[in-house]
Amino acid sequence: MIRKLIYSVVIIGFGLLLMGSDLKKEVLISGRTMGTTYHITLVTGYFSRTKNLKDKIEERLREINRSMSTYMADSEISRFNQPRPAGEPFHPSEDFLKVMTAAQRVYRLTGGAWDGTVNPLINLWGFGPMKKAPKVPPVEEIKKMRRLVGFDKIEISEDGYLIKRNPRVTVDLAAIAKGYGVDAVSKLIRSSGIHNFLVEIGGEVYAGGLRKDGKPWRIGINTPRKDAPFDSVYTVVSLQDRALATSGGYRNFFVVNGRTFSHILDPRTGYPIQNRVASVSVAADNCTLADGLATGLVVLGREKGLALINRLDKVECLIVIREADGTLTDYPSSGFFTR
Repeated sequence: MIRKLIYSVVIIGFGLLLMGSDLKKEVLISGRTMGTTYHITLVTGYFSRTKNLKDKIEERLREINRSMSTYMADSEISRFNQPRPAGEPFHPSEDFLKVMTAAQRVYRLTGGAWDGTVNPLINLWGFGPMKKAPKVPPVEEIKKMRRLVGFDKIEISEDGYLIKRNPRVTVDLAAIAKGYGVDAVSKLIRSSGIHNFLVEIGGEVYAGGLRKDGKPWRIGINTPRKDAPFDSVYTVVSLQDRALATSGGYRNFFVVNGRTFSHILDPRTGYPIQNRVASVSVAADNCTLADGLATGLVVLGREKGLALINRLDKVECLIVIREADGTLTDYPSSGFFTR
């Protein structure tokens, strides 16, 4: 009798081990990076070990932050932003070169509506980290600062180094670096053998594979109203092996004489946008591209933004317009689906 019982226990245990590849569990990892938070969900085999993965993720994020944080005086981007003679080569790290190359592509795709050199104008309007009260600057000051703006003032050579055509030009990659961080972490997770996961940094997302229940990941887009709670969901998007990034100017603005000035500026004019775009969400194969395009489309507006996205392969968007009466109207690209 005892032998039969032991034999039964061994058979059951062996059966569970055989089923181990079918048993799934979720592992949650979270922390802070790039001045915001990150959240990761891993779907793994029940007996899989992920203990050391968080340390690898945190180190990877520190590498990216050391490269692209304008708040670190010794970061790579801070060194690049120091005045240097026009034509002097700057030899970037692999991360910095990849992001600058992606930034150049988004700049060209949007016709300059997204521009990583726009910071002098942002600081002039009081939206930067300079602790200045937001205000409408004099026209002459705007014209003066516009001379320092333009990603075409930076050359990316075929040999992989950067050259400033204007010694005083500076870059801020905050509008694309979080997306790159999402992509880098996603690549790291895949290299560890995990293919079903969700990575989110500051609201930018990449959904790898499927959820624990075998269905696509469902990602909520925030309600683009200044008085809406931060967890208020406007609509939901299903994602599988895709990235989603959202941008909008509905929370950071100031009002003068009844006129609202958003923190999102049009680099081509030097003035805040006035096109009633409440938010833009972009879905793409990678989050770097989605992150940059989302901001660029806020500047481009509905018609030009949709025209651009409908020309691009494997890229979709949802543009939300705030009507004169305060209601919100959706304008999706041809292949964008919600709910």
